[in-house]
Amino acid sequence: MPLGTWFRAGTSAAALVLGMAGTATAATVPASTPSTAQAAVVTLRYDDSRAAGWESAIAAGVASWNANVSSVRLVEAAPGSAAEIVIVATTGWPQATLGPVRPGRQVRVELGSQAVDQGYNKTRIAAHELGHSLGLPDTKPGPCTQLMSGSSAGTACTNATPNAAERSRVQSTYASAVAALAPVDGRTLVDAP
Repeated sequence: MPLGTWFRAGTSAAALVLGMAGTATAATVPASTPSTAQAAVVTLRYDDSRAAGWESAIAAGVASWNANVSSVRLVEAAPGSAAEIVIVATTGWPQATLGPVRPGRQVRVELGSQAVDQGYNKTRIAAHELGHSLGLPDTKPGPCTQLMSGSSAGTACTNATPNAAERSRVQSTYASAVAALAPVDGRTLVDAP
């Protein structure tokens, strides 16, 4: 066989091997790979087993936070399991430990009937106190549009949705390592007027 034929055959074979190698490599790469920029969602469990009478308000407050921030998710703890947020019903004024709470740590929320007796909305109270657990302080006095204005917004206020600034603060706290590194403030914030 003439040298030119061998050369053409060798070149064709090399091209075929390289082409097949590229195909094999491409086939092993997944069609879509998750972005490394996506941060993991921090899951915090809550226990409301000692908050009789507040269950629907707690569920609505949790739903409000879960709908408005994506870096942290509140889920109900399985019966008898540990929870980061312990919620209890009391006869006093609502109060909570100022977070941000981290997985494996614990804060306490007290949903006080004294505020309800004076006309404050249960769902707003629950969402507000959960906001403390997530690291938000009171913003008193403040308008009804600020969830963390608490009782200063008056008894007619039923807003249980965090505003843009409140959402942003919680979102950035849990989207970064701040929540993992920052100690829980530990102060108990009492939400009496």
